[in-house]
Amino acid sequence: MTADPTLAFIWAFLIAFAVFAYVVMDGFDLGIGILFPAFGVGEDRDSAMNSIAPVWDGNETWLVLGGGGLMAAFPLAYAILMPALYPLIIAMLLGLVFRGVAFEFRWRDPAHRRWWDIAFTLGSIVAAFAQGVALGAILQGVKVTGRAYGGGWLDWLTPFSLLTGLSLVAGYALLGACWLIWKTEGGCQGHAYRLAGRFGLMTLAAIALVSAATLTVRDGVYVDRWLDMPNVLFTAQVPLLVGIFAFAFWSALKRRREVLPFVLALGLFLLSFMGLGISMYPYIVPTAVTIVEAAAPARSQGFMLIGAVVLIPVILAYTIWAYWVFRGKVGAEGYH
Repeated sequence: MTADPTLAFIWAFLIAFAVFAYVVMDGFDLGIGILFPAFGVGEDRDSAMNSIAPVWDGNETWLVLGGGGLMAAFPLAYAILMPALYPLIIAMLLGLVFRGVAFEFRWRDPAHRRWWDIAFTLGSIVAAFAQGVALGAILQGVKVTGRAYGGGWLDWLTPFSLLTGLSLVAGYALLGACWLIWKTEGGCQGHAYRLAGRFGLMTLAAIALVSAATLTVRDGVYVDRWLDMPNVLFTAQVPLLVGIFAFAFWSALKRRREVLPFVLALGLFLLSFMGLGISMYPYIVPTAVTIVEAAAPARSQGFMLIGAVVLIPVILAYTIWAYWVFRGKVGAEGYH
């Protein structure tokens, strides 16, 4: 049984969509955890926590869909990437567990709330950093021997992957600050405006540094994708749009807009995600295994696609409903 290129690219799009949905949805609540120490103990922290209380656990549905979809639709890529990223995957999952437990217990155990707040922050930072490092490790390439991972336990640990890890932490913090601008008011909102400005600068600097560094990894294999003619006529639009979105973002902050900064921050993430796609296409394991080569047999992908066509609209529907129901602002008392 052989792979079908059409089905392979449909599944690649679905997995990319699930990953991006996870990044933007779980990104802002991880960002709030990263920013948590910057808010005063009491009302501000409670307002920040309550702003994500109705949606934070549902956001992680997309992580399950992305990981499960990769295993089922592209088993070869899953078999290669998982051993290459085991330490990072373990760190990410432990971080998510710690922050989830801390989220629940900070309300039920007020006597130790300080320690639960620390666990919430550390879990958020570790999860975000591990995701960013994993992204850098994939982008810089993993060693493939035959049809298996051929590298070592710590091959992912490079200056480039550490840079992408720190960059994602800054980006998530930006999303968290913009979410709080939208969902809170008063002193908490005012502080969120200031944090959005600081982490906006950090995120833009990170985008520039990672973009430049990407051209140097894998012996410059990505240079042709971005700088050769006629590719550059299309790829140049990405940094141009980043500049436009950045200008609009600062203008929205200056005018004290509430929803627009979050939308524009999501736009910066989308443009960065598009840049990642330009660099990797048509590979799913960069420069080693293409999307079609890693795909499961056509019958398997076709059968799973039937389930995806049913499941994904259901997930989207209840996600949209949850955000609509809790669309208002939130106070420390938890009311929307």
